[in-house]
Amino acid sequence: MGSVLEPTVPIDIGERSQRQRIVEAMLDCCAEKTYAATTIADLVGHASISRTTFYKRFDGKRECFDAALDWCIEEVAAAAAAACSASDPPAVAVHRAATAILDLLAARPALAQLLVAEAVAVEPAVIGRYRKLVIPALESLWDDGGAPPRSHTEPRLAFGQAQVLIFNQINAGRAADLPELLPEIVYIALLPFAGHEQALRQAQLAGDADAELPAKAP
Repeated sequence: MGSVLEPTVPIDIGERSQRQRIVEAMLDCCAEKTYAATTIADLVGHASISRTTFYKRFDGKRECFDAALDWCIEEVAAAAAAACSASDPPAVAVHRAATAILDLLAARPALAQLLVAEAVAVEPAVIGRYRKLVIPALESLWDDGGAPPRSHTEPRLAFGQAQVLIFNQINAGRAADLPELLPEIVYIALLPFAGHEQALRQAQLAGDADAELPAKAP
């Protein structure tokens, strides 16, 4: 049994828990009142910590925001990875990953708001960071299959189109409706690498509520 002198919870676990609470407080505050309007007092109150504890974990509001953004990106990447298997054909993998990402953003609007809206407002260059994460990941699906993708359209243009669609939906307060964009997002994501016919086929599957993708391999 632990005591004040011999705590049962390791110190590093306690620190991670505090840090995570502050990160989640940043998400909630940005969703409620934007990053610009959020204060340290807001974060401290939402996380139920002292101001001293906040400054033990972060140098200031911007460092906390950057940590929250990193965490959001990790959550999205994990959702996409979990949705696919190594045996999925590239087009199917894109379909599965897009479904998982849109479902995640719809289920967690505060995460979607910070990732898509607040991050761009705080640091517009974040779009370049997203692009450098997404486009190589898509390219690698074809590279790993032994067939480097033929460029049908400019991937950066496709990325920009998808980003605008998602941003507009979230900015309009309709994050819960993001899964409705699945056919468009699937088509846009596939077009540069797979061409119109394959992109259209997957988009039609995405828009058909009765259609089923092949079972995911274990």
